[in-house]
Amino acid sequence: MQAIPEAQLLRLEDTREKVNMALEALIQREIDKGSGEVAKLSGEILLSGGKRLRPLLGIFCYEASGGQDIDEIMDLAIAFELIHTATLIHDDINDAAKLRRGIMTLHERIGQPKAIIAGDWLFVQGYGLSGRYTKECIDLIREACANIAVSEFKQLDHVLDLSTSPEDYLQIVRGKTAGPFSAVCESAAIIAGATPEQSKALGRFGMELGIAFQLMDDLLDLRGDERMGKLRGKDIIEGKMTLPLIHALTLLHGKRRQRLSEILNNFSDNLWDELMTLLDTSDSIHYSECLMHTHLERAIQELDSLPETNSKRLLLNIVEKMQTREN
Repeated sequence: MQAIPEAQLLRLEDTREKVNMALEALIQREIDKGSGEVAKLSGEILLSGGKRLRPLLGIFCYEASGGQDIDEIMDLAIAFELIHTATLIHDDINDAAKLRRGIMTLHERIGQPKAIIAGDWLFVQGYGLSGRYTKECIDLIREACANIAVSEFKQLDHVLDLSTSPEDYLQIVRGKTAGPFSAVCESAAIIAGATPEQSKALGRFGMELGIAFQLMDDLLDLRGDERMGKLRGKDIIEGKMTLPLIHALTLLHGKRRQRLSEILNNFSDNLWDELMTLLDTSDSIHYSECLMHTHLERAIQELDSLPETNSKRLLLNIVEKMQTREN
């Protein structure tokens, strides 16, 4: 991967800082209006870190499509960050997670009832920001939000379901992770006045990037990242059927498949080496890596219709960085 030129790196960080400032201003505005504890605590989680990937994608897709006024797109950009943070709070409750981004999760700090309400508050704030845009954009956001819920239901139905197919997995990923990526990219292009063809291409770009993002997340679960509070094998402990596991269950036969099934149904850390040996035998980690790179290549191809601009190059940099994502 080529290093990002210093000028582009500065632009990336400057844009991320503008997003952070907009989020801080929103939270302070709500506190000043009397939203009290729910705004304060929700704001603490919202502003505790994160790469702001979804807002950055929205802003750069807007600019790459001809948009010139960042204020026109900022409400859409931070709307997706608010919605994303809301889903993280609710996911942490469902998963009984104790850490998020290296700090104690909200439900561990203030209890489940208030954490649920805080997630709801962030979601409403995010969705409400979309009201200034056209019906076409609002429909994209509504559909993406609805599909998150549909996919969460489906994922819960597939907990420890060893018959989960790659098609089941991709359907969940498209709704839960990749759908919001697609919606923010396509909506941003529409707001910028892009052609329908360009808007759809950027929607597909976001979808491919989102699938690759989730595949990398699956791989990170097998590697762990203590810096981010991401424990090794967290998805396995929770019974989530990620692609490396699904692929191994499909490829292995006889005693090896039976043993893998036993490990997944009764997982503990002392079975880790045996699990990894079985995943190596089926070449499942390598398979997931190859598929991730395929989706990243497809994402790059969807940018071909855009003119060469700094914002397009920043989108390409985001794709390239994902190939070596560590957290």
